[in-house]
Amino acid sequence: MPGVYSSDSDDNIGASHGAKLFGRERPIHHVLGGGKVADVLLWRNRNVSAALLIGMTVIWFLFEVVEYNFVTLVCHLSITTLLVIFIWRTAAELFRLTPPTIPDIILHESTFKELASTVHKRCNHFLSKLLDSACGRDLPFFFLAIISLYILSVIGTYFSFLNLVYLGFLALETLPFVYERFEEDVDRLAGKVSREIKRSYRKFDSQFLNKIPRGPVKEKTR
Repeated sequence: MPGVYSSDSDDNIGASHGAKLFGRERPIHHVLGGGKVADVLLWRNRNVSAALLIGMTVIWFLFEVVEYNFVTLVCHLSITTLLVIFIWRTAAELFRLTPPTIPDIILHESTFKELASTVHKRCNHFLSKLLDSACGRDLPFFFLAIISLYILSVIGTYFSFLNLVYLGFLALETLPFVYERFEEDVDRLAGKVSREIKRSYRKFDSQFLNKIPRGPVKEKTR
């Protein structure tokens, strides 16, 4: 039965040392897409990663703590930006300073395409695995998904949507980076937890699930 780890043997402890989390065979950088998005999540481009983290923290603070209205905030930021550029341009003409340079392309199309492609692949893979487990092909993952969704629903009653988005962003910005730095220790600990879960599930399956009576399978008539 497929589980969290690629190794299904509970007794073969030595084989689990080379097993990777979620049964992956590629480095975590390739699992995250292997492009600019993966570089940001793994803090290989520290300036962009730090800027995103600070930007999201400021947005969360303005909306959740200061309770700023979205339209009001966008208008105030736009007014401030326009005034700064106007004053800078006027001062540059009066005092012969370097005028502000406005690039032709501010947001590159390739960045959005890569981000959308990565999100699409990950969501499609997750939904496919989730629906496949609901068909009975991966019962441990099915029960884990049910429990996780229930826990998330309980958490959602105590946190606003913005708080959940911010916490999710913090997890994306920190967990992959921490896992890459302590990969061997995390894999070793997760291997022990995975073996205990498999052992408990097999015991539950042999004592309860296998004793549930099942009706005869009818052959399809042509």
